[in-house]
Amino acid sequence: MKILESAENYLESILILKKEKGNVRSIDVVNYLGFSKPSVSVAMKQLEANGFITRDKDGLINLTEEGKQIAENIYEKHALLTRHFISIGVSAETAREDACRIEHYISQETFDALKRHHMNKHE
Repeated sequence: MKILESAENYLESILILKKEKGNVRSIDVVNYLGFSKPSVSVAMKQLEANGFITRDKDGLINLTEEGKQIAENIYEKHALLTRHFISIGVSAETAREDACRIEHYISQETFDALKRHHMNKHE
């Protein structure tokens, strides 16, 4: 299923924050992404309506299985692309920024080939 880049970014951010902090609220996403509270609020409502997140009565955000799968897929792409770009001489900051843009558009075929290349290179 193809979802919007912005939704992928939100889901990836929730995954990262969950790993770092344990619990995630909308304000954590606001602070992490630097977006306005109203923008994040609208996005969280859309993610919840589409079945990618749940929110409990205390405002804690959790990824559904589908949301977690999407977030982990994007995060894996981001991490591998960042490592790849750094390994070929790109600065860490530029590597992270470029990986963040490319992770949404790289085909699964190309990503799988890149992953195999890196696995074979580091065996």
